[in-house]
Amino acid sequence: MHRRIIPGLVCLVLVVTSGVIWWNMTFPLIDIPASEVSRIEIFSGTTGRATTIVERESIERLIDNLNAVKVSKERVSLGYVGFGYRITLYRSNERVYKSFIVNANDTIRRDPFFYKATPGAIDYGLIEAVLD
Repeated sequence: MHRRIIPGLVCLVLVVTSGVIWWNMTFPLIDIPASEVSRIEIFSGTTGRATTIVERESIERLIDNLNAVKVSKERVSLGYVGFGYRITLYRSNERVYKSFIVNANDTIRRDPFFYKATPGAIDYGLIEAVLD
């Protein structure tokens, strides 16, 4: 009987440990050179205003900031509605590279998870200023 229990416990420990490591991994929010981004669309979920950024300097400033952001999973986001800013990045071939929601300078939502960044990592003021 012990011959069956021990391998099962070892497998269970490995699965749980792998899950904990996967959950707590830190990774870049985005990883794309600014030169590969043709435009950035920003939509405010609170005001309904939207803008498209095509100026190289603005794209580079925003992409440089977002490339520096490291995130980790915080909680499941399924079932949540409403958001701060939806940001959609387009590659030079006009395909969507990535779309995500920025709710604060340290909170990102990309379903099915909320992600936590280092506080102040996202230049939230820059995103707000683009829509003004």
